[in-house]
Amino acid sequence: MSALSVPSPLPRLLNRELGTLEFNRRVLFQALDETNPPLERLRFLSIMSSNMDEFFETRVATLQDMVEAHPLATTPDGMLARDVLAIVSERAHALIADQYRVLQHAVLPELQRHGIRIYLTADWTPAQAEWAQHYFDTEVSPLLTPIGLDPAHPFPRVLNKSLNFAVQLHGTDAFGRNIELGVVQAPRALPRIVPMPPDLGDVRYGFVLLSSFMQAFAGQLFPGLDVLGVHQFRVTRNSEVFLDDDDITNLRAALQGELRARHYGDAVRLEVAAECPQVIVDRLLRENNVVPQDCYRVDGPVNLVRLQEILDHVREPELLFPPYAPRLPAGWPGADVEIFDRIRSRDLLLHHPYDAFNPVVDLVKTAARDPAVVAIKQTIYRTGGDSQLMEALIEAARNGKEVTVVLELMARLDEETNINWSSRLEEAGAHVVFGVVGFKCHAKMLLIVRREPVDGKQKELRLYAHLSTGNYHSRTARLYTDFGLMTANPEICEDVRRVFLQITGSSRVQQLARLWQSPFTLHANVLAAIEREARHARAGKPARVWARVNALLEPRVIEALYAASQAGAEVRLLVRGACMLRPGIPGLSDNIRVRSTIGRFLEHSRVFYFHNGGEAEVYISSADWMERNLLRRVEIAIPILDNKIKAQIIREGLRVQWQHPGNAWDMDGEGNYHRPRGSRSRLSCHQVLMNSRNARRD
Repeated sequence: MSALSVPSPLPRLLNRELGTLEFNRRVLFQALDETNPPLERLRFLSIMSSNMDEFFETRVATLQDMVEAHPLATTPDGMLARDVLAIVSERAHALIADQYRVLQHAVLPELQRHGIRIYLTADWTPAQAEWAQHYFDTEVSPLLTPIGLDPAHPFPRVLNKSLNFAVQLHGTDAFGRNIELGVVQAPRALPRIVPMPPDLGDVRYGFVLLSSFMQAFAGQLFPGLDVLGVHQFRVTRNSEVFLDDDDITNLRAALQGELRARHYGDAVRLEVAAECPQVIVDRLLRENNVVPQDCYRVDGPVNLVRLQEILDHVREPELLFPPYAPRLPAGWPGADVEIFDRIRSRDLLLHHPYDAFNPVVDLVKTAARDPAVVAIKQTIYRTGGDSQLMEALIEAARNGKEVTVVLELMARLDEETNINWSSRLEEAGAHVVFGVVGFKCHAKMLLIVRREPVDGKQKELRLYAHLSTGNYHSRTARLYTDFGLMTANPEICEDVRRVFLQITGSSRVQQLARLWQSPFTLHANVLAAIEREARHARAGKPARVWARVNALLEPRVIEALYAASQAGAEVRLLVRGACMLRPGIPGLSDNIRVRSTIGRFLEHSRVFYFHNGGEAEVYISSADWMERNLLRRVEIAIPILDNKIKAQIIREGLRVQWQHPGNAWDMDGEGNYHRPRGSRSRLSCHQVLMNSRNARRD
């Protein structure tokens, strides 16, 4: 594609890492938003902390590796990686400081007004201190291994994201050694939030942080020495998994070795308590080989993710979002062979979490027990450690079905769970395939082969498929927005069969009739569809590109969208997270709008809608518009052939977010986000869709 003439001096792309930080600022706003229930505000703070952990483990770690390998390395937007690191550090420090201000001055006071309080050491009454001492003696101290640092006990290499305490000491131990510093690592088995007995507090729900127990009683771990201070700290490490594709003979064994190493990768961030003395900070920086800009002083616990434990102890529904029960499709038969009649009669769309995930589990359970089913093939990316669906696949294998599971061992942060499932599946007799080395299998596919009579004649094999934008994970299906399609369409099912053949066998690229597949055709077809809309616009015809993705980072797709905008096509993009495209730039992207929705549910589905001269073309997909998804993964995009379902996806997956922007943010050409103006609706798209399901149920 030729370069476009742009009257603006701005770079054509925004920076990915800065876009990710902006996404986390939008998450933080949910914790500040007083219209959200108090415990949900706490949950958003925890979600932001989890996001930031992964940001440092992956994105910051990647930037640091780039700079170390080549000091003049640049990111795709043209910035020097070292400059990006400096800006990221500045903005991350400001963002995390804001996060703790929201915690201390907004969320915790609001929780206390509702009878939920965290008792710090200075707040304890004598009775509370007595209880705390007993708890420390019986539940905490026996699990701790204090280390007094001397030449025989060097500074320990602490686990990634573990809670640790630097203990300032003064005195001489039993062997005459002068000890000035000790380190205590908190075992992960210890809860970070401990409920206080109700009769000891002045609120309904009182809690004590593990760090408060340590502040009060750490001296007992070093008897005979004076404790001058106890300071919590946490180290975040590079958690990317690197495998040499040319030197792998057993992927599972190689990955298990890398996962052990992940816990001790290079440090990328140091978090310390705000009051930690500089002399201790300097020692921690040296021992972990990080620079001062990588140190984050925090006003509170160093890991806000663990504050979510409070939600497990508080039984106050009014402090949470009102409960919502996903609906089942009308006349859904449950785990019954009539499921196949239902799918064969017409394609079925599920829109999670508004629609229940049960039909997907029912489908696999039914296939596992139905004598007419002879084979089941499924891809698994993330599914969780406790999965009815996986148990059904194991049951199917034990029942003599030909079960093939493409299990992606390289699913980031879920590798260990998937390794465990792979062993159980193999023990049951299933065929387990670990995808394609070098190409993560991110496609969400289920194929069922059933022998059944056709037109009352001899039995033949018939294919059924479930294809989705989201993972086969019952818990996240209640929290993430995703589309799933059940179909018996022969062309689509045959395409799915061929994709499985590519993954599990050794074959040339299979020509597909309906599906777009990466790394072969998806990228090219997306570009071609966008360019077709540009041609229509130049010819004076209506032209439209609407899309919904989690991230928009692939430069050639961005250039195609710029060209479509210049041609006059309407481009509307729903991008939850990082977006490197600049919308609304005169002469470049005048006709492009970008919106991000952050709210009760995590926006996760991918939808592509092209006007196509009035013959609307709609796809749902597992792939974001990122280079890795379009060119380095196994992904699919599924065409929607049923006009009624097509209209539903446009209405519920795209249009509703533009009509009801109550939890939306609009992006400008500088990468900043603003609340939409001019809309008469204050409802969020999530609430609108829940209301529509409730009305249908009534």
